[in-house]
Amino acid sequence: MTAPARRRRLGVIGTFVWDVIHGRDTRRAPIEEWGGITYALSACDAALPDDWDLVPLVKVGDDLAPQAREFLRSLRHVAPDAQPIEVPYRNNRVELFYRDAERRSEVLTGGVPGWSWAGLKPLLKDLDALYVNLISGFELDLETAQLLRQHYRGPIYCDLHSLVLAVQADGLRTYQPLADVAAWCRCFDIVQVNEDELAMMAPDGMALAAMALGAGVQNLVVTLGARGVVYFAAPGFEQLADVTVSRHATAPSAFGAVRTALVPPSLAQAPDGGDPTGCGDVWGATYFSRLVAGDIMSVAMQRALSAAARNVEHRGATGLAHYLRGELHRS
Repeated sequence: MTAPARRRRLGVIGTFVWDVIHGRDTRRAPIEEWGGITYALSACDAALPDDWDLVPLVKVGDDLAPQAREFLRSLRHVAPDAQPIEVPYRNNRVELFYRDAERRSEVLTGGVPGWSWAGLKPLLKDLDALYVNLISGFELDLETAQLLRQHYRGPIYCDLHSLVLAVQADGLRTYQPLADVAAWCRCFDIVQVNEDELAMMAPDGMALAAMALGAGVQNLVVTLGARGVVYFAAPGFEQLADVTVSRHATAPSAFGAVRTALVPPSLAQAPDGGDPTGCGDVWGATYFSRLVAGDIMSVAMQRALSAAARNVEHRGATGLAHYLRGELHRS
């Protein structure tokens, strides 16, 4: 009898966050719902092929652990042996105050700790790819990220997200320049930032691309909200299989021109007045999920743009995976 094919596994590092959202709809009271890594998990769940499992490497405070387990049970691709890791701290909560459709301020409370290398290393076994989203900015410190890169040989995607955000005494998140940009970039194969995050890392996109690709990043993506995305691709990078090839210094793909382009949103865009929360997370998680599925870069980006547009139509992360798959209609 032929043994069943081994299911491949996508690890996801991030943080569960309980959001309180002000100003998203001026006619309504503040909205409370899951945020943080739940948007990325939902997007992965919708975009992964049937032979892939999701393995959340995610800590959650003991005050919200039952709700986090319930959320994971709602996802189709979560591995049977996967559970959020309950820790004896109050879970992260964020108050979001929208100033316009794409700009907001954040106030953080709670204190779920980041990963040590000793705690993370055993969990990497059997992972075929790893998606990292620095939701709090504290999930990994630089030393742990460097050890991750040294010991884990699969492809690693990182949304740098809140790595460039400080926390003031009142919990307000404020932008701060990122030290050791090249060292951080050296830890990942694909890096995602938005415009505000980019400004904390380099004078402009070309300068960051030169630094990132020089450090070994194969694909840098800058999300531009409603204007789409700009990408920078190392010579020879077209699909995820090229990441392995690129690690061999003598590979032919190591030579050639860096490619860059603006990829505008697809024609089918979400209507005005939707919910932009989590769009960057949905974009990146969809993009990487389609790359691990075997899509080439251009196809994966279009799938990601479509998913981000659909996310604007949906309120919150609850039920989002079903909505992204087209199983729910807009309410």
